[in-house]
Amino acid sequence: MPRAVSVTYAVWPTPAEVAAGAADLFASAAITAANTRGQARIAISGGTTPKAMFALLADRSQPYFARVPWEKLQLFWVDERTVPPDHKDSNYGMTKAAMLDHVPLPAANIHRIQGELEPEAAADHYEAEIRTSFRLEGAETPTFDLVLLGMGDDGHTASLFPHTEALHALGRIAVANRVEKMDTWRVTLTWPVINHARRVAFLIEGAGKRDILRDVLLGAYDPETKPSQLIRPASGTLSLLLDAAAAAALPNDPGQPPPYIGSLELK
Repeated sequence: MPRAVSVTYAVWPTPAEVAAGAADLFASAAITAANTRGQARIAISGGTTPKAMFALLADRSQPYFARVPWEKLQLFWVDERTVPPDHKDSNYGMTKAAMLDHVPLPAANIHRIQGELEPEAAADHYEAEIRTSFRLEGAETPTFDLVLLGMGDDGHTASLFPHTEALHALGRIAVANRVEKMDTWRVTLTWPVINHARRVAFLIEGAGKRDILRDVLLGAYDPETKPSQLIRPASGTLSLLLDAAAAAALPNDPGQPPPYIGSLELK
């Protein structure tokens, strides 16, 4: 049976405001973790919404740059395409151009997935890097302070695509995942690792995500078809940062224009 989770969703009128909300969440999580545990371990995704967030975090005229304890931040990726870091499709490459080239994050604190390697080797190397960074022993699971996710219009998140082998990877931290419909491989964190984070948040924008978001949250539980349904954090809470177009089919709309906060329970 899936774990019961309380979902809170913040809804803003525009994607730009979602990016600002995400930048605030990133900075707040980093501050809390650094003050509590001495460092902040955050795993990020690719895509257009995080790109806008990265640009805000790197902008010295914005409040977020000064708030982030960059020297105490350990940055990881949720998933990666099997391409070199300078490839136009690289999640790392996008992050580097939008943020890393402009912030004082030590190189030793950047833990990228080596997409230029063979997929299995890239997954093994990334898992070993995480184990070393977190100083894990045996079968211990890493606890990220924050994991930021996106959601595809097919219900995938990270590189956990419908009807793929990674949906059944329970004993690994990271795995290579063959995505037949795209004729490609991806490397991804596994869903048990994502669920073990202290906080998990989805960043979702656009009318094209309205129906799949509704189906993931309110439809029948079918994670083989809608892998995002696997994300039910052990903390018991899940956050969504949405624009008005993506949130249009969700319940608990207070009947007022955004911004507003909504909530629902996943049983």
